[in-house]
Amino acid sequence: MTGLSTNSLRVLEIIDGTAVDGPGLRTSVYLAGCCHRCRGCHNPQSWDFRAGSDMTVRQVLDRIIENDFNVTLSGGDPLYQLDAVLPLCREICRAGKTIWCYTGFIYEAICADTSLRRILDVVDVLVDGPFVASLRDTSLRFRGSSNQRIIDVKRSLVMQRDGTFVSWEG
Repeated sequence: MTGLSTNSLRVLEIIDGTAVDGPGLRTSVYLAGCCHRCRGCHNPQSWDFRAGSDMTVRQVLDRIIENDFNVTLSGGDPLYQLDAVLPLCREICRAGKTIWCYTGFIYEAICADTSLRRILDVVDVLVDGPFVASLRDTSLRFRGSSNQRIIDVKRSLVMQRDGTFVSWEG
């Protein structure tokens, strides 16, 4: 995994009060860096790990607290900055905000990887899977292609013993 220090995130943009990256108004944090390189990606400038600017976890958190919205992490792929994303998410949770996380990794692969699995302890909803241009569907809510799933992480971890996951039902 490509990672940054636990104090610093490479941030492309923070959008305050958006309604397209999850339910209600949210603060969306777009992080730099992605190795999935999905054909047809709506944000290919996010692939570059050097894009954007460095922000401390504290700076990002202050912006989130100031906005007082729930949070969405996107990119790029936030899991490529996991060492800094985890402390940020813990602080967001302490502030009483919910967290959605978009990733090109699939849920089952995250569960199987001891490093990636740590994200499941701190996010409420995971939108998983790469964007697949041939499966693009503009009628889908909060995702771009039909292979992507909106997973209620907490409920899925309870159900996981039988290999199932629970879709978010918001």
